[in-house]
Amino acid sequence: MTSTVASPQTATIGAAAGIRADAALREVEERVLWLANAIVDHANRVRPNPSGLKVGGHQASSASITTIMTALWLETLGPEDRVSVKPHASPVLHALEFLLGWLPAEKLTTLREFGGLQSYPSRLKDPVPADYSTGSVGIGATAPIWGAIARRYVNTQFGTGGSGRQWSLVGDAELDEGAVWEAVVDPMVAELGEVCWVVDLNRQSLDRVVPTMGAARLQGMFAAAGWQVLTVKYGALLEGLFTRDGGLALRDRIDTMTNPEYQRMLRRTADELRQHLPGEGPGADEVARLIADVPDADLLAAVRNLGGHDLTALRTAFAEIDDTRPTVVLAYTLKGYGLATEGHPQNHSALLTETQLHELAARVGVDPADPWVRLDPSSAGGRLLAAAAERLRRGRYEGAPAPSVPGDLGRTPSGTATTQAALGRTLLDLNRAAPEAGARIVTVSPDVSSSTNLGGWVNKVGVWSAEDRRDWFSDDPETILHWRERPSGQHVELGIAEVNLVSLMGELGATWSRWDQPLLPIGVMYDPFVSRALEPWSYGVYAGGQSILVGTPSGVTLAPEGGAHQSITTPSIGLEQPGVVTYEPAFALDTEWCLLASLGRLGRPDGCSAYLRLSTRPVDQSLAAVPTDPAARERRRRQVVGGAYALRRVASPTVTVVTMGAMVTEGLAAADRLTWLGFPADVVVVTSPGLLFRAAQARRGLDDVVHPPVHGAVLEQVFPADRAVPMVTVLDGHPHTLAFLSGVHRIRAVHLGVTRFGQSGDLESVYRHHGIDTDAIVGAALDLVD
Repeated sequence: MTSTVASPQTATIGAAAGIRADAALREVEERVLWLANAIVDHANRVRPNPSGLKVGGHQASSASITTIMTALWLETLGPEDRVSVKPHASPVLHALEFLLGWLPAEKLTTLREFGGLQSYPSRLKDPVPADYSTGSVGIGATAPIWGAIARRYVNTQFGTGGSGRQWSLVGDAELDEGAVWEAVVDPMVAELGEVCWVVDLNRQSLDRVVPTMGAARLQGMFAAAGWQVLTVKYGALLEGLFTRDGGLALRDRIDTMTNPEYQRMLRRTADELRQHLPGEGPGADEVARLIADVPDADLLAAVRNLGGHDLTALRTAFAEIDDTRPTVVLAYTLKGYGLATEGHPQNHSALLTETQLHELAARVGVDPADPWVRLDPSSAGGRLLAAAAERLRRGRYEGAPAPSVPGDLGRTPSGTATTQAALGRTLLDLNRAAPEAGARIVTVSPDVSSSTNLGGWVNKVGVWSAEDRRDWFSDDPETILHWRERPSGQHVELGIAEVNLVSLMGELGATWSRWDQPLLPIGVMYDPFVSRALEPWSYGVYAGGQSILVGTPSGVTLAPEGGAHQSITTPSIGLEQPGVVTYEPAFALDTEWCLLASLGRLGRPDGCSAYLRLSTRPVDQSLAAVPTDPAARERRRRQVVGGAYALRRVASPTVTVVTMGAMVTEGLAAADRLTWLGFPADVVVVTSPGLLFRAAQARRGLDDVVHPPVHGAVLEQVFPADRAVPMVTVLDGHPHTLAFLSGVHRIRAVHLGVTRFGQSGDLESVYRHHGIDTDAIVGAALDLVD
């Protein structure tokens, strides 16, 4: 059901209650409006800009949400609440931080300056860390949903997640993003009563007034997903007019007016309003009579008197929030509210002129020559700010130490196994060998637990739910995957949307800094869909969320599935993604070592994320030739987690076969044939192209990243100068991923891989089709050395 706050039937938002002036809050609101505009103006007009490059900023977008944010921070928020602020409102956030005493005045001059205030709110880069980083449209808006689940998880597991609402301040244009609706309709979201969204419904986008955006459609979509919907449409002045003779006709006229026509009313004089506002419908005469004797100033104020700028209307809406389900407040606003650019269709990036800025300063009582002045502490607004600052004071989170993760569990796999199966096996073994670390692991998947070999793990630890739920198939002897949902579970199952999965991973990976409880999140999805999930996962990494993404199964090795399920570019994506170490192990033990090393980097200030690309191809584990000597085994482990190792050395190599992941079988077979043909071949297995590339860059002084440490020794050990011979690289992915290796010693090379969409077939046929089979490797090597 939709609850409409601003309507004639809602007594608390009626004219009598709404007309009451709130001088103190308005005083703060006006100062926030001034500061937000002055911050942008200084960055663009005052600060030197030798390059002439546009600095930018969003004065109009900030103005539309100033009332909402002032009301929230000054009256509504509690210390444990967290807020995701729409990207273009960062100047408003910084203005509030300054007035509340959290941000020094000198920082107000640094918007979009190197090392200064970021263009959009940032958890890691702003001097006052934002609760949520925003900027990726739609992704930051949904982050508090996943933050709410992460907090609940910490609460059920450790009892330290606290409480508080999770707010999203969303621009209405963000609702065009599919990621928003994927999150809104996820089955797990409907019970999150702490989630509150406030939509800044200014009905403008970057270039225009949106012609067809209707709140009724949005109301229905949110309500259908089980959300409480509160609509704050009109303010007290308009509500007062609606109660007079002709008021219903005026309401109907405004309600049915298109967005562009309404926006045009904002740019008219009082006389023009009396001419155009009545329109030509049946109630035109009633409207004309109603507004005929309304003073010019009141008429101009009334036409822009929307609920998103009415403090009483907002206060009442926030008081009606139902904490048993998610809530969205649709607050009608004006883009550029209170500015000379108000309501103009091209005001998105418009800057106030110097004259317009001075007019704003005069209206709010500020000297433009001294723009960074706080309110008098003894004034009503000053006292209100002091009270809010005290109320919002938070405890410090120092961050609990991450659990110790062993580097080697001491097991040597035998027989035939897949790297995908090794994932589940390693999790179970770690749980036994290091229970403190095992207790911190939380796995997440989009409805693919069984098909990605997490079944054993899920059966062991259970599925997480905020409350116990009955497993109706517990007594069914044919049930293999036992779905026991309970608060102690360590596996979270979302719907099929990969964007939701990685968004949750980011928030689970940030609990070490939010609530002093480090988690070790591992998300599993089919590797072809990593590209679909890349932006939100990258956003999570940027915002400080440390997690492990497992893409499995991968490559054209998934031969019978066809091109729709065969990934090609993901190896290079992993190579290029900042804040992430990527591994593609060849053997089960390689998988264990890479996973343990990745887990050991999570949940710490200097930590980082990881991406593991795994395969369903069965491989003879004896081919790994794992050293039995403890020191030699440890050296192999260091090389595996460092990026590469020599699997086979010959006395005098004429060629080196460099292989990765599932292609190790073909690499070894090709080396055998080349040696038989009289061209002895070394075989090197690459586990992390990214770490090797960084090591090559560091050798030239071009990589100064401290963590994770680059094992430069691995590059010298695996590719020593005295064994620099022609090279063939081969992987189940795009060949350029390993192409840089030939530059280590400037040798001739051929790079084999996948550059075309795949098709269904048996493994041998598919490999031959893409030129990555044993024959192709042998032929490429002979071209180089024969």
